[in-house]
Amino acid sequence: MPDPIGGVASSEAADAPPGSPRSGAGAPRPRRRGDALIGAIHAAVLAELAEGGYASLTMERVAERAGAGKASLYRRWNSRAELVRDTAYHSLRDADGAPDTGTLRGDLVEALSQTAALLSGPLGAALRAVLSETLADDQAEMGELSLGRGRRLMREIVQRAVARGEVRADAVTDLRLDVGQALLRDRFLFRDSAIDAGTAVRIVDEVLIPLFTDVR
Repeated sequence: MPDPIGGVASSEAADAPPGSPRSGAGAPRPRRRGDALIGAIHAAVLAELAEGGYASLTMERVAERAGAGKASLYRRWNSRAELVRDTAYHSLRDADGAPDTGTLRGDLVEALSQTAALLSGPLGAALRAVLSETLADDQAEMGELSLGRGRRLMREIVQRAVARGEVRADAVTDLRLDVGQALLRDRFLFRDSAIDAGTAVRIVDEVLIPLFTDVR
């Protein structure tokens, strides 16, 4: 069936791994659905952003790189802004689990550095551009996502520190667990300042270590 968006067959069977023959090029395109298709599209978004940034990102280029039908993208995302937001959310969800360096400081620095690396890269720049175009509820959605993941990550890190005797159990509260990610998010969304590993180290040394260890 012709696709009203751009002439690409709307069947999920039109989606194939990058490098697969196109329709009419000879061999049939193998089917790819569900998580495999979504993962390929998100990977294509990241690659396109790394090459040309948000300004040159198009749904057509993402579909071509992912080896997917353009209709597959438009069935899930109405615009490139929605696609970038979803890619960012999945990148945060799919990030590695809590680091385990053996010390509270080492774990905190590594965790915040991972988030800082994501936000300071091409995806972070694209997300900043998207958020500047969208409504406040989109920023709230990002805040809720990062809050949930960040709190779970920090809780795992600090509970291990409790088990090692570095932190008192009564120091582990939701407010304390939220502080590190909230400071990174504030700089990313509102201050337009550089976010790097040095930012993460300063937050850990100046705020989080005293917050968790100097409990009276």
